[in-house]
Amino acid sequence: MGEGFFITFEGIEGSGKSTQIKLLGDYLKKEGKEVVITREPGGTELGKKIRQLLLDPAHEDMDYRTEILLYTADRAQHFKDVIKPALKAGKVVISDRFADSNLAYQAAGRGLDYELVYKINDWVIDSRWPDLTFVLDVAIAEGLKRARASSFDLNGDRLEREADSFHQRVRKAYLEMVKRDRFALVDGNLAEEEVHQEVKNIITRRLF
Repeated sequence: MGEGFFITFEGIEGSGKSTQIKLLGDYLKKEGKEVVITREPGGTELGKKIRQLLLDPAHEDMDYRTEILLYTADRAQHFKDVIKPALKAGKVVISDRFADSNLAYQAAGRGLDYELVYKINDWVIDSRWPDLTFVLDVAIAEGLKRARASSFDLNGDRLEREADSFHQRVRKAYLEMVKRDRFALVDGNLAEEEVHQEVKNIITRRLF
C-alpha cells in the first residue's frame, strides 16, 4: 500500500478551520478515501492534558520556551501514535494545525528563533511535513470575534487573549508561508459553502 496524503489546516484564531476540516473529511469519505481527522494540540490522550496546560488562561505567565517545548512534546506523541501509522496505512490524514503553527505563533508571534523552532519540529516529525496546507485567512477582528463567541470564556483562551499586535504578526507569517508550493490560501471571510467549494477545487487538483 502506498504512502498516504497529509493535509493540514492553519490560520489565526477563528478562521473556520474546524468547520472546513469536517466538510472536507465528509467529502473525501464520499469519494472513497480512508480519512483520519485529528488536531493539535490534543490529538492523543497525553496531548489532551498538554492542551489544557497550553490554553488555560491561568498560565498567562508561561515562559515562551516552556510553551514551544509543550507544543512539540504534544506533536512528537501525536506524530508517533496517530499521523505516522495512518500515512503508512495509505490513509488521508487531516490535522487541525501542525508544525507550521509553531513557526507562525512562536517564531513570528513570540519572536523565538525561526531556525530553532523549525529544527526542533523537523526532528520530532522525522522531517515528514504536510503534502498540502490550507491557510484560511480572515481579518484579526473577525477571527477573534468568532473564536471568543465559541469559547467557554467570553475573553477567550490563553492565546485568544493575546494583544492584536501578536495576532497580526501571526497572520503576516501565514501570508508569507503561502508563497511556497505546498500551501494554498483560502479566503475565510467567504460563506461556509463557498470556502468548502474552494477547498474541494484545490483538493481536486492536488489529490485526484
